[in-house]
Amino acid sequence: MGDFTTDTEPYRRELLAHCYRMLGSVDDAEDVVQETYLRAWRSYEAFQGRSSVRTWLHRIATNACLSALSHRSRRFLPSGLGGPADDPMTPPLAAGAQWVQPIPDSMLDPAAIVASRDSLRIALIATLQELPGRQRAVFILRDVLAWPASDVAQVMGSSTAAVKSTLQRARARLEQAPPDVEQAVEPGELSAVLAHYIAAVEEADGAALEQLLRVDARVEATPWRTWFSGRAACVPYLVQQVLGSPGTWRLLPTSANGQPAAVGYHGGQAYGILLLTVTSAGIARINAFGDPGLVKRFGFPTSV
Repeated sequence: MGDFTTDTEPYRRELLAHCYRMLGSVDDAEDVVQETYLRAWRSYEAFQGRSSVRTWLHRIATNACLSALSHRSRRFLPSGLGGPADDPMTPPLAAGAQWVQPIPDSMLDPAAIVASRDSLRIALIATLQELPGRQRAVFILRDVLAWPASDVAQVMGSSTAAVKSTLQRARARLEQAPPDVEQAVEPGELSAVLAHYIAAVEEADGAALEQLLRVDARVEATPWRTWFSGRAACVPYLVQQVLGSPGTWRLLPTSANGQPAAVGYHGGQAYGILLLTVTSAGIARINAFGDPGLVKRFGFPTSV
């Protein structure tokens, strides 16, 4: 056996992505990764290379995630709590739910973001939260990470046959409500759309936003359970209830979940993260996460 840090540190970002997919929260995922490394360090001498270090670490991390899930409520996006509002003048209603969080691309392996961008999209992360813990873990390891069933069996402490059965149940459940994962767009086009979006919001330009949104776009913002679907509803909602006057908002570009994003400031104070799902036909989703704590998590100041 070699040195613990040398053997295990290369997998830290990969484990963070795995725990994030499992838990839907960057805060919870970081806590579980720290716990994983503590458990691994304590049992390192007894490990003795009975499997690969990668498989061993994923087993510890997966068990830690399953334990965490048994003590925490499910995380949602607003669209997971009910249908869209009909009237864009509807005052948004708050919900006491635990929300799915975005994860900064800066915390992830850049190569993994390029190779598996779709597997980090916020729509998929939210959909995964609907699966029971063990189904979620097997689906992520088999269908997202493409691990062999034999390796997944080692992680799950079960047989290959049990892994295949669990995967079938997970797939069947997801087929009932498949995640709305949009087709990828070239990075240059993503950057241009983000720049136009930032300008439209900062200038409170509803007409410019209307041009950017797809006709079937949706807008949802935590901590509100109220959300809107269709450009005809989204634009009046944004103009009348969100944008304010020019200069009300300041947005700084960033990226999260392999998607273009912006750090939002309202009246100079941290608001949270605005995440865009962009297709060749325009912006399909705006997911706003009204959590000032996320601004610091993304490495930005709390005021501008």
